[in-house]
Amino acid sequence: MRIAFVGKGGSGKTTLSALFARHLAHSGAPVLAIDGDINQHLAQALAPGEDDPATPRPLGPNIPGIKAYLRGTNPRITSSEAMIKTTPPGRGSRLLRLLGDDEVHTRHVSPAGGVPLMVTGEFDESDLGVACYHSKLGAVELYLGHLVDGPGEYVVVDMTAGADAFASGLFTRFDMTFLVAEPTRKGVSVYRQYREHAEQFGIRIAVIGNKVTGEDDLLFLKEEVGDDLLTHLVHSDWVRAAEQGRAESGALDTLEPQNRHALTVLRETVDAHPRDWARLHRHAVEFHLRNARAWADDRTGEDLAAQVDPDFVPGPTALPPS
Repeated sequence: MRIAFVGKGGSGKTTLSALFARHLAHSGAPVLAIDGDINQHLAQALAPGEDDPATPRPLGPNIPGIKAYLRGTNPRITSSEAMIKTTPPGRGSRLLRLLGDDEVHTRHVSPAGGVPLMVTGEFDESDLGVACYHSKLGAVELYLGHLVDGPGEYVVVDMTAGADAFASGLFTRFDMTFLVAEPTRKGVSVYRQYREHAEQFGIRIAVIGNKVTGEDDLLFLKEEVGDDLLTHLVHSDWVRAAEQGRAESGALDTLEPQNRHALTVLRETVDAHPRDWARLHRHAVEFHLRNARAWADDRTGEDLAAQVDPDFVPGPTALPPS
């Protein structure tokens, strides 16, 4: 299952992404965390007891290599240069198993606080004036487009802040999107933007109230987001201690009971929605055709609609034998 955490900057989405990924890993579930935020802080959130946790090789600078690998022998893709971030897999493409022994995982995954982690990479000086951050997120979109994750496997992505996630089709690649909202007007403003866009595509969203300090905060969230409010986390001394380097990285069991309960609710919600591979692939094709018409055909000089394999749907049956 693929889970995105979104929300206003400062809402706590990176903290909750890390807590949820650690909660899953603590249960023994296969889980991969991906830092897809322009501010790359997920490694620190996953390993709060480490001053400078190691991070894997970033995906962003290696997009050409990732394209070349995933393209495989797909005859519909004339070259890796003609492959864009939305190009869907087809017969001959290399599909990925979660945390498999393949070039993408072995090169770009390393543990942070005991959780396997991928990162897009920072937006640095060499990008100023010549690139946008979504070019780096294209690697995540390609990865998820070629990933065949099975039941009981989880990918947790810390997304860019605000409604900026809608600048690409990446938002359609998830089974569940959790929107983290503080009990303030600014905190729920992103929710209204996200709900409007998500409803157009049938994207599942649920709101997680964060930094709740009392009944007034909870009542405010219920009035503002209604039935979309799934659960809430209370103001956490444990989180503050972790962010100050005063909590042991393995001490998740000492998190406040309400906050541990909220993590359990998140997992139960995710597990209640089995994957619809046909629907997921349909969204991917739709956004590929949009990108082809809008800019990619002109840039590549090709009709990229021809990259769509009409008789192919990714999923377990499309995987080669182990």
